[in-house]
Amino acid sequence: MSKKFAMRGVFLAYDHGLEHGPTDFTDVNVSPSYIIDIAEKAEVDALILLKGAARHYYEKKVGIPLILKLNGKTALYGGEPFSTQNTSVDEAVKLGASAVGYTVYFGSKYEKYMIREFGRIEEQAHSMGLPVVMWSYPRGTSIKDDEAPEIVAYAARAAFELGADIVKLKYPNDDSKLNWVVKSADKTKVFLAGGKKLDDKNIEEHVKKAIDAGFSGIAVGRNIWQSDDPVERIRKLKETIRY
Repeated sequence: MSKKFAMRGVFLAYDHGLEHGPTDFTDVNVSPSYIIDIAEKAEVDALILLKGAARHYYEKKVGIPLILKLNGKTALYGGEPFSTQNTSVDEAVKLGASAVGYTVYFGSKYEKYMIREFGRIEEQAHSMGLPVVMWSYPRGTSIKDDEAPEIVAYAARAAFELGADIVKLKYPNDDSKLNWVVKSADKTKVFLAGGKKLDDKNIEEHVKKAIDAGFSGIAVGRNIWQSDDPVERIRKLKETIRY
């Protein structure tokens, strides 16, 4: 039986294949079955997939709640970031999702389209009882430093104002402002993005500071399934989050 979707903890992300292509993968982790095996053994709180991986590999008997990502883009186009919906909320329900996710690139010249699309998704998902997760990533030529604390706080507030239940954010380059990021998000739960490759010590320090400031968890991918012992790494993160 699948456990109930939690608004706190460790989410294991595997939505990289569209965004990055296969460059992040090895012969071992190129298959979603490897990731799902990690998720089950480590008892993560949610698994993040796109519809292709979910359709072929995810089943409710896995026991891990599914967050289905509804939009995405490739790295092949080098212009302003613009990620549009490729999967419906109805399809997410058919695939067994417990929540849906969507990226908004605030600051892109295309942000108005993503904001409008997110609004439709948020209303439909909530009408069906599904929580909504926003990847809130300020990017584009107008954003000079997407890790500046004032930009991260803006990203947090924008997610709250648009109705997201959970917002996934980058770690700011001045972590003295972490509390302000959380306050800016108000009722929206804040999760740390796993982001670039970090060693065990650095990622645990980031998570500890974030949790102490009021973050609810971490949504992490490469820092887990590219490691030598993914299950143990998740265990340490769960201990850091203290739940």
